[in-house]
Amino acid sequence: MTTLEHARRGTTHHAWPAIVVGFLGSLILSIGSWSVGWVAPNSDINSTTWLSPFRTTELGVTIGTILLTVGAWGMIWGWLRLGRVLRRPARTFKGKYEFPPESLRIINWAVGIWSLPQLFALTIFSRDMLAYLNQGRQVLAGQNPYELGISNLPNWFQLGTDTMWAEDATPYGPMFLWIEGAVVGITGMDQPDIAIFMFRLVSLLGVAMIMYYVPKLAEMQGWDPARAQWISAANPLFIISFVASGHNDSLMVGFMVAAIYAVWRGHGVLAVLMMSISIGMKVISIVLLPFIGLWWAGRNASKIKIFWYWCITLGLTTAIMLAVGWINGYGLDWVKVIAGTGSIWSWWSPIGAGGELLRVAVVELGLGDGEWVMPTVRLAGRVLSVVIVLVLMFVGSYDQILARATWSFAALVVLSPVIHPWYLLWLLPLFVMLGIRSNWQLRWVIFTVAFFTAYGAGDQLYVWQFLEIGAWMQALSWGLSVLLAIWVLYYDPWTSPMFKNQWHVRQSWRRMLLTYQRWKRSRTQAGR
Repeated sequence: MTTLEHARRGTTHHAWPAIVVGFLGSLILSIGSWSVGWVAPNSDINSTTWLSPFRTTELGVTIGTILLTVGAWGMIWGWLRLGRVLRRPARTFKGKYEFPPESLRIINWAVGIWSLPQLFALTIFSRDMLAYLNQGRQVLAGQNPYELGISNLPNWFQLGTDTMWAEDATPYGPMFLWIEGAVVGITGMDQPDIAIFMFRLVSLLGVAMIMYYVPKLAEMQGWDPARAQWISAANPLFIISFVASGHNDSLMVGFMVAAIYAVWRGHGVLAVLMMSISIGMKVISIVLLPFIGLWWAGRNASKIKIFWYWCITLGLTTAIMLAVGWINGYGLDWVKVIAGTGSIWSWWSPIGAGGELLRVAVVELGLGDGEWVMPTVRLAGRVLSVVIVLVLMFVGSYDQILARATWSFAALVVLSPVIHPWYLLWLLPLFVMLGIRSNWQLRWVIFTVAFFTAYGAGDQLYVWQFLEIGAWMQALSWGLSVLLAIWVLYYDPWTSPMFKNQWHVRQSWRRMLLTYQRWKRSRTQAGR
């Protein structure tokens, strides 16, 4: 067909139809959020007369669910089509495909255009921003969020925070607590919608840092910067998680990649400062700190020199965090976040799923109530992840530091008892720097983004309990996602080649049969 090949050989103006489709998807998703998105109970939105039928009637909620799901898949469709029309055989960079030089600017425009409607959406896919509000109140009230849950605040439930935070300490770094306190201090408790908008603006700082540094870092590794940007920042899961959901993870990742860029350019002290701010946003990024020291020590560094730079890196970070703890009065209480194993788990985590299945097996076999199983499995996963990090700290060459850092971070995520969809966005920029090839690696990214985008659309729907249709809306969203996935990933001529080429059931079965036949012939010949 002429459209595909002409678009691939033509100029980049063929990308704009894909950008328009992605924008319409983002706009439709944002409109749907006003029906089934999360909102604080004390928000003025709840008393908005014209919006009430859209949120409080079965027809309105059904329409909102359809719009949210269709909009999410519109973004997926636009993202895949954009990559399809821009890619061409590689000549300059490593890999099978690359994008033309002007593509980076176009992809940046696409991310900005697709993000714009979601600045004004209601909270979707996660309501962590509503937790930020109460934690900000804790900061202003002089409470220690590392020791007390938000239930110690009066009227905490009026801000719509998930009850899981009622007694749990915050998992966020001490510097992000300053941001939470500043936002709530500016807006007050009675303006949660304005506060959420401000949290989104804060998250956009992290988005901008990721979009600035990741292409540069990918190019320094010999990979196409535009293609890296398309994979890491233009995908719908990235935009929804860091704009509509406003996760502070964008700040953690943004300062993390800034630290890697700084140390690669020879600015070790600046790298440690950036890494300390990343840790101050979310503590888990501390796993990359020893690898910053390895980079800073330089190529062909002796073991003594490496140890010395590890000491400098750790010493500077400790000094910075002690200063932060002295100013805010929390000391090093954030260390409890690292030491704790947590109390929740998810089916997407091998540790969480394995622990729960083992607990069920223990109960069914009559070996007790199984309450000890999950804590034991959690602890085993934590110990194994620490062992992997320690091994990768000491084993490997200088040229493998990025891979060692990436797999250390991946081990910490995969061996955690809970994996939220946006956790994948911690790792994606690092793997993009290593290079994601146009084979099963890219297809795995596409599948993961599509699955967790669909999961967020179906799982995190806010439906008033009196309607009694919450389960039906989840089923409706998942049903739509299955139908749209079949079309976008397998049948649509613009997008399906990005996913299914060399990777659908018939071809996979044929390859398996050919492999078996070759193995059988080799066995027969060996027997003779």
